[in-house]
Amino acid sequence: MELRETKIAGCYELTPKIFTDIRGKFVKTFHTEIFQDYGLETQFAEEYYSCSTRNVLRGLHFQTPPKAHTKLVYCVLGDVTDVVVDLRVGSPTYGKFETFELSAEKANLVYVPHGLAHGFYVTSETAIMMYKVSTVYAPDCDFGILWNSVDIPWMSEQPIISQRDREFIKFADFDSPFVYGGNS
Repeated sequence: MELRETKIAGCYELTPKIFTDIRGKFVKTFHTEIFQDYGLETQFAEEYYSCSTRNVLRGLHFQTPPKAHTKLVYCVLGDVTDVVVDLRVGSPTYGKFETFELSAEKANLVYVPHGLAHGFYVTSETAIMMYKVSTVYAPDCDFGILWNSVDIPWMSEQPIISQRDREFIKFADFDSPFVYGGNS
């Protein structure tokens, strides 16, 4: 598995080996020793997936301390534009974002450390996104920032978005509990 650093410290794009034959393909998305060698989280508490149609935007989501979590996300069907936003006060990239083109074909993954908001926009007819997270879902710590309050070049100004996601506060109004280099 190849690791590519991004402009946001601690956030990485991972590209696994894809094994193909007459039956199709086989992709290993997680291996404890490889993740340990890269210094990445290896203890995941939950795994889930979402199914979405073209023009759906989900995000920008995160959990706050004490239940903040690291995420490993990837697309097993279709294509999405995946986005992370740095919420860590004191970070050189605070308020900045990074985008990734995730697809089932490329089988690439994004490693999202705690302190970053995450979201994605579906560019294919349908997409299935997998999430592996280091803490269990905690409703009291579940939060988000408004999808269009950071200068992200989304592919649509009128995406399909949940009422909950429409009601998140703007990034500029968010009092971040995350501190760069801290244990939030």
